Amino acid sequence: MPAPAERMRQMRERRRKRGLRELRIVIPDPRLTSVRRRVAAQVARLIPSSEDEAMSSIEAVSEFDSPDRRADDEAR
Repeated sequence: MPAPAERMRQMRERRRKRGLRELRIVIPDPRLTSVRRRVAAQVARLIPSSEDEAMSSIEAVSEFDSPDRRADDEAR
């Protein structure tokens, strides 16, 4: 069996051949009280009317809400 580093290299190569690429992100840990407080403070500062406008814009371009997508989902 190949070494772990070689297996990872092979896996990445297989994914590249399929047009995929690994992406790693680092996010704040929601289990931490400090993070939860910071998020709560940010949410408290949101302006509902602005958020409604932003969500409307997002939904307008979302493939998940398109009639074609809903028809596909209903057919399943």
